[in-house]
Amino acid sequence: MTIHITRFGLIFTLGAASLLSACTQEQQNKISRSIQNWTGTNGVMEVYAGDKLVRRFIKVDKVSTALGTDDKVPRAYRYGYGVLDENFNFEVDPGEKKVYFEVSDYSNTVFFESPR
Repeated sequence: MTIHITRFGLIFTLGAASLLSACTQEQQNKISRSIQNWTGTNGVMEVYAGDKLVRRFIKVDKVSTALGTDDKVPRAYRYGYGVLDENFNFEVDPGEKKVYFEVSDYSNTVFFESPR
C-alpha cells in the first residue's frame, strides 16, 4: 500500500509541476500568493516616512488588496491585521495589541517574513 501512495504522490507532484510550468509568471505568482494567503505567514509590515521607520506591524497573517463592492476592481490600498510594534523590537510587549491597518499603494512600505 505504501508503494501505491508513493507512486500517487510522485504522479501528482509531476502533474502539478508540469501544469505550473505551463503558466505565465503572473499566474504562478497568483497561485503562490493564494497558497500563502491560505497557509498564512508570520509577516512584518513596515511603513516609512522618507528613510525613517514610523510604524511596524508584526505577526501579520496576510496583506490583502481591497476590491470594490460592486465592480470588484482593485482599490489603491492594502489592508491586514497585525500587532502594532510600538518600540520596534519585533516582540509583542505588554500593551501592544493586534490592530487593523490600511496602507496606500502610494505609501512607502515593506512587507516581509519575520526574521524571528
